[in-house]
Amino acid sequence: MSAVTDAVRVTAPGNPLGRSIRDSLVVAKRNLIRMARIPEVVIFGLIQPIMFVVLFSYVFGGSMDIGGSTSPQVYREFLMAGIFAQTVTFATAGAGAGIAEDMHKGLIDRFRSLPMARGAVLTGRTLADMVQTALTLLVLAVVALLVGWRTHTSAGEVLGAFGLLLLTGYAFTWIGAVIGLSVRTPEAATSGGLVWLFPVTFVSNAFVDSSNMTPWLRHIADWNPFSATVQACRELFGNPGVSTSDAWPMQHPVWASLIYSVLIIAFFRTLAVRKYRSAAA
Repeated sequence: MSAVTDAVRVTAPGNPLGRSIRDSLVVAKRNLIRMARIPEVVIFGLIQPIMFVVLFSYVFGGSMDIGGSTSPQVYREFLMAGIFAQTVTFATAGAGAGIAEDMHKGLIDRFRSLPMARGAVLTGRTLADMVQTALTLLVLAVVALLVGWRTHTSAGEVLGAFGLLLLTGYAFTWIGAVIGLSVRTPEAATSGGLVWLFPVTFVSNAFVDSSNMTPWLRHIADWNPFSATVQACRELFGNPGVSTSDAWPMQHPVWASLIYSVLIIAFFRTLAVRKYRSAAA
């Protein structure tokens, strides 16, 4: 806490935007140090996506029809964009629980007493969560390569896909922040974070070809922001699963993913900061 206090004393004067950025980085550093001191949080966060990779690859690998092929290798390459996207969005539940825990323990009240930018506490927390998500994606990519996943495009396009994934994860983390500020306990934040994530991730093109869904369900899946990111990553990775849908997000998935992410950040960050300020009143 002394590091935060010292930093705030230094950054209190000056440009408000610059002060907000510096305060956010200080809070992000505090959360990263905390994560480093509790490595089991990161380790347990890796177990679920790794299990999904192994289970889906080998259990469903030979039974899924992707573009007329039931090859396990084709399904593994089709699957991985969905697993990557699911991993970054499921980090939302942890973000919400972390904010709820800080609120429950009174840590947020201590931050409020400091002369720091109001949005810095939340921005710092979400930035730290994005760093953790990036580390998780790195490990997950190595596991995916071990089970047979491959990319077929340039290094720039592959990096662009991972950039989209991190942006989507960061956007969804702000939804978790709103949930964390709206509930009373970390347990409630975890439950509330998972309730809506399962339909968002499974009513999508992540694990099955949406063209095999009933028309009304396919329409929902095609306009799902999660599906846009998955489809964009498949195109940037050069993996199978080219959509035949006429829906605009499926025809222009990279732009759709960017637009969805920006809109989610703009709306839910504004809502989260307002909730933070009203709670401080």
